[in-house]
Amino acid sequence: MSGLYHDHGDHEHEHGRLARLVAALVGHSHDPGDSIDDALTSDARGIKALKLSLLGLGITAVLQLAVVLVSGSVALLADTIHNFSDALTAIPLWIAFVLGARVATRRYTFGYRRAEDLAGLFVLLMIVASAILASYESLSRLINPQPITNIPIVMAAGFVGFLGNEAVALYRIRVGRSIGSAALVADGYHARTDGLTSLAVVGGALGVAAGYPLADPIVGLLITAVILVVLREATAQMLGRLMDAVEPELVEQVEQTARAVPEVQDVGRVRLRWLGHALETSLTITVDCDLSVADGHRVAEEVRHSLLHEIRRLDTALIHVNPCGHTGEDPHALTRHHDQSAAS
Repeated sequence: MSGLYHDHGDHEHEHGRLARLVAALVGHSHDPGDSIDDALTSDARGIKALKLSLLGLGITAVLQLAVVLVSGSVALLADTIHNFSDALTAIPLWIAFVLGARVATRRYTFGYRRAEDLAGLFVLLMIVASAILASYESLSRLINPQPITNIPIVMAAGFVGFLGNEAVALYRIRVGRSIGSAALVADGYHARTDGLTSLAVVGGALGVAAGYPLADPIVGLLITAVILVVLREATAQMLGRLMDAVEPELVEQVEQTARAVPEVQDVGRVRLRWLGHALETSLTITVDCDLSVADGHRVAEEVRHSLLHEIRRLDTALIHVNPCGHTGEDPHALTRHHDQSAAS
């Protein structure tokens, strides 16, 4: 039996990353480390998305703030604060992406990619804060209605806020799903909640213009309910990541890819999890017990090579080789009383 782990020393790891990045720029490589190229590219795309969305939301919030100074709209002021806070959530995510690119150490042996998931929890808290603030402002305006002046300008600013936030939301969600970042997807949902708040400003202004001053807070409460629905979806995805949940289809893909390798008799005990936006897997394969250690290692390397090519965003593959039992011997007799699943 043997275990194979995709690992390197710190100096070799950094040199290998650079070499594979250069190779990726000049052509396709069959190096199993291509998965690290994918990780580097994903990090860069994620940071680019955060930079652009920070810029877009910053411009949106500044434009809205200018209208607040002209109109004195409390509702628009609250929405502007939402947009500034949404823009700032890009900063902890940015830090998490940078941390996640650092190599593993003897203390943090799995690296720092989990920082991305922790940043995703922060984003969820910001969505909760948006819902609380939106409901508070709406209830306050129900109890103490606030006059709105320059209604056409307020409506225009609300549309600007919605369009800016929705554009950022679509971009963040698209890039997040593309690179496998649940935290970036959650941040996209956060932008969407602030866009919905901007729509509440528009709906309220329309109601006030039509002679229904309570329309503003009522629409605000409806938008709060929509925010809670968005929060539910984002929370389910983020908590799933923290609990190491993966799509069952990925497990099946790993099993099928491993079984397709010649000399692999069986595949068992497949485990997958996300660390940030990178996947890692561990599995057992069964080979002929008459193979030499070198041949068993070769088969395991072929499996790992196939997995790194076929499973998108796979960064690490840990493979345990089991000998078949045609001799009648139990290869796990020594440890069977410790782990009943050891034979799988």
